[in-house]
Amino acid sequence: MAGGRLGGRYLVCNARGEMGMAVISMVAMYELFYEAGFTINWWQMMTIPLGLFIALTGYVYYRYRETRAMTLAQFFEIRYSKSFRLFAGFLGFLSGLINYGIFPAVSARFFVYFCGLPQDVLFLSYKIPTFAIIMAIYLTLALIMTLTGGQLTVMITDCVEGLLALVMFIVIIVALLVIFDWSQIQEAMSHAPAGKSMLDPFDIKNAKDFNMWYVLIGVLGSIYGVMAWQGGHAFNSCAKNAHEAKMGAILGTWRNASKGVMVTLLAVCAITFLKHPDFAAGAAQVQEVLNKIADPQVQNQMRMPIAINLMLPIAIKGMLCSIMLFGLLACDSSYLHSWGSIFIQDVVLPLRKKPLTPKQHINLLRWAIIGVALFGFFFSLLFRQTEYILMFFALTGAIFLGGAGSVIAGGLYWKKGTTAGAWAAMISGSGLAVGGIILQQCWKTIHPWLLQLFPNIPFIVDNAAKFPVNGQIMFFWAMVTAITLYFIVSLLTCKQDFNMERMLHRGKYAVADDKVKIEFEKRWSWSSIIGIDEHFTKGDKMISASVFTWTMFWWIVFIVVTLWNVFSRWPLSWWATYWHYYAIIIPLVIGIVTTVWFLWGGIRDLHELYIDLKTYKSDASDDGTVTLAEEQVLPDNYVDFVESENENMDEPKPYPGKPSKMD
Repeated sequence: MAGGRLGGRYLVCNARGEMGMAVISMVAMYELFYEAGFTINWWQMMTIPLGLFIALTGYVYYRYRETRAMTLAQFFEIRYSKSFRLFAGFLGFLSGLINYGIFPAVSARFFVYFCGLPQDVLFLSYKIPTFAIIMAIYLTLALIMTLTGGQLTVMITDCVEGLLALVMFIVIIVALLVIFDWSQIQEAMSHAPAGKSMLDPFDIKNAKDFNMWYVLIGVLGSIYGVMAWQGGHAFNSCAKNAHEAKMGAILGTWRNASKGVMVTLLAVCAITFLKHPDFAAGAAQVQEVLNKIADPQVQNQMRMPIAINLMLPIAIKGMLCSIMLFGLLACDSSYLHSWGSIFIQDVVLPLRKKPLTPKQHINLLRWAIIGVALFGFFFSLLFRQTEYILMFFALTGAIFLGGAGSVIAGGLYWKKGTTAGAWAAMISGSGLAVGGIILQQCWKTIHPWLLQLFPNIPFIVDNAAKFPVNGQIMFFWAMVTAITLYFIVSLLTCKQDFNMERMLHRGKYAVADDKVKIEFEKRWSWSSIIGIDEHFTKGDKMISASVFTWTMFWWIVFIVVTLWNVFSRWPLSWWATYWHYYAIIIPLVIGIVTTVWFLWGGIRDLHELYIDLKTYKSDASDDGTVTLAEEQVLPDNYVDFVESENENMDEPKPYPGKPSKMD
């Protein structure tokens, strides 16, 4: 479940970074980039201070690791109640399972069209879709990886794949820069309709889906939903301690430099291949392949992969194919592990009255993981996608994310947060999000009935064809409603402050293995503002300071250039030059340095992991269940608290901050 909690910072950083190299994420990014180019990247820069705050302070991640919970819903039981754990666990599982449902199809189709494979294979006079065969093969491989050793195997294989990928990123970037001249890229991306520029972020007023509202709501969601999405959730608990988890997140800023260049350069080169006159013959070949695809949504998804296939020399194409295979196995093995284990840990186990033996527990986990793989295979085989991947993610993710953010942050940072507040937030936030999904899907059926009831309301009269509020807007109101109700209901129902020290294993409740003691003078300073605490070594401080300085520099550039363009607009040639250096040249130089750095760190952490495993002793009671350990010393106010809480309750309520350990 948690890899023995033995992961070092570079091991966690490399493994988690490789998990993020999912094929479906690449295809989704290509869909976005083909529509919006660099412009969305510019406005996303306004989130730099927020991302920096999360990384440097360890916001949510740090305290979550201190709870020693294995799943998010286990934390919900520790902080709120068992019934809330069941509800939130099932909601999170359902949201994640449906979200994962299209992963196998999109990923397998990528390999079909990227490798130029036939769409069907003839077997005993039956036509079998090639993507179905690829799904079966790669899901089997992912299952073998996941079932043999759980998170430990996933973490190690993801790290090794990530180290190999770092070297390949640089080789592919250099090859692309040799094949394509920047002047060709600039010319291809300059030809866009007015209001839909791919270079100038101040010329996107006619953008339909990926516009300013998409970015602004994403800004709020980036803070609200920190760690709420549970794909790859075991990486939240597999670090050696909270400090290593925090440093792994900080290091991710540097580790992703070369990856970002390769992904971006592949996208702009593919667009150039499709739109520039110098590559007209290749673009015609792409269109010829696209014409054979009946589904228009699959056409949109596969346009860029087909272009990349035709524009790369064979050796580079093989290297990119390896990278995508690594990312595919890393992501899917983590997701299979996540949704399978969440179902067992947060739905099945809380319902059982009799504890499982370790063997029974592991077998249940394995069967659940197999079940997720089977669901993904058949859902992908039967489901017909009709919208952008990112929009599908937003819709399915909102089932859980609508209310989860307020419950997580409130539970970790506010001692007055109550179970009643959590229920109000989760039901209202998720309910609004799901309601928005239903209205979007059923608007044409509902609209005539609403028109009869409210014939004079412009909102209804003027929007007969489509529900006028998109998923992003509904998600915004879901977040606002959940935050408001969590705060108000908690204040109204709070009778006793929650014992945060016990939940976070601080003070007299501390766990020796989780602590790293380093001399540190506690006083106000810039160090404390950027999250440097008593656990930071000199090297840690240098790494954090470098991330802070670098990212804040680019945020200042964002502010200055934005103000400049308010008064005097840049020409497209200036924007092209800016993107050339910001997105390609500078991060490439950084990527070459960090590749050596993270190769060393990843190999070192892998070596230390195997040393630690020689002396590691598994604790069978550390299985994600939450019960009252008899040997624990109860807080001084336990008796008074239980008596006061039970006055108006039918059943005794466990004291706040109960430990995550079995009797």
